[in-house]
Amino acid sequence: MTEFTAREKLEEADREVAMRRRVYPKQIARGDLSLAKANRQIEIMRAIAQDYHRAAIAEERGKQTILSGG
Repeated sequence: MTEFTAREKLEEADREVAMRRRVYPKQIARGDLSLAKANRQIEIMRAIAQDYHRAAIAEERGKQTILSGG
């Protein structure tokens, strides 16, 4: 299995947040996704990105960190 750094995971999580912000409004307008669900999914992904931000800092300092569960 390929290993990824916390920084690489952070970058992908940030990219995912940006993509959701572009795509979700169209899905909401079509009625495929509720505004509440879209906002929740974006906030969850932002929380994941924040976890990886902390992990990347720790990793770059040579420390291990445990990602929060919520």
